[in-house]
Amino acid sequence: MIFLRFFLTALTMIPIILVMKKSFKIDFKTLLLVIITSLVFITYLKYFFLGTKFGTAGLGGALVTTLIPINTFLIMALMFGKKIQRKDIFALILGAIGVLTILNIWSFSYEDIFTTHNMYFLFASMLWPILTIVSSKITHTSPIVFTFYMYVITTILVLVFFIDFPNIPHEKFDDIFWINILCLAVISTTFATTIYFIGIDKLGTNEVSSFIFLVPFFAIGLSAIFLKEEIGLTMIIGTILTIISVTILNDIKIFKKKKINF
Repeated sequence: MIFLRFFLTALTMIPIILVMKKSFKIDFKTLLLVIITSLVFITYLKYFFLGTKFGTAGLGGALVTTLIPINTFLIMALMFGKKIQRKDIFALILGAIGVLTILNIWSFSYEDIFTTHNMYFLFASMLWPILTIVSSKITHTSPIVFTFYMYVITTILVLVFFIDFPNIPHEKFDDIFWINILCLAVISTTFATTIYFIGIDKLGTNEVSSFIFLVPFFAIGLSAIFLKEEIGLTMIIGTILTIISVTILNDIKIFKKKKINF
């Protein structure tokens, strides 16, 4: 699944790069960063899927989504001397509470939360910030070109080390399967992830990572629209908290003061 998704993603990014008139050339330093990012990306996916398989799958979204922005801020502070202000700490705590409220963490039992296998989610939440920080070190290459090569290298590594072609059940890949794969590749990866890496270049590592707090809101909101799932009070309260958190972390001014000319 990962191989097909990233292979199609790399293919669909080629016309976008051509239309945007970006050069496919990259220097040796960028190539090394691409390889490092690809290795981290694969490891992140591996841990996340192991957590989903053996841990508490429903809790994975809460743990990873909550911890990624927090871990990003902490790593930037410890390794790169990034100063964390009080408002940032407050916003991170608020965002964490918001995400946990959206996912109704209170409905999980003690055994579900503290099972050993949920450590996979913890490892995954530590790897994504590393991927984000490494990506932010790209200076002479367009973010979309960097992302393209990341998917190419990731596809090759997955192909070499994880794919067993003789045992792939090709006969079960019907039209619905391919439609879903194309949606995952084009919409969720080609456009969404590319915009994420462009955001790193334009806004900064900490600022972009904070928007991950909004992932559960859109996931549950879209489920309500397409799958007719109900939206409860916890969803509304949690959404308000996460939006406030992202607003504080990114210094977004909702009500801007108008300048008065005399």
